[in-house]
Amino acid sequence: MAKNTKKTSKNVASQAAKILNDEKSSKTAKKLAGSALAQVDKDKQTSAELEDLASKVLKSDKYSKETKELAGSVLSQSNKDR
Repeated sequence: MAKNTKKTSKNVASQAAKILNDEKSSKTAKKLAGSALAQVDKDKQTSAELEDLASKVLKSDKYSKETKELAGSVLSQSNKDR
C-alpha cells in the first residue's frame, strides 16, 4: 500500500481549530476539521468514509469556502491506492 506522507499545514490546522470551537459550525465541517487536525504531525491518512465526505463537499454548492478548503486538505491526505 502506498503511503501518503502529506500533513495538514499550520494555516489549515488553525482554521480547523476555529471550526471545532465554533458552535455554529456544521457537523460536516467539524468532521473534516477533526480529520485535518488528526493529520497535523501524525502518520495518519484520511479514511475512506472521510474521503467520500470530502469529495461530496467539494462537488456541492451548499458548503462555505472554509469547509471546502478543509475538504481539499483532507482529500489530499488520502491513501494513494484508493
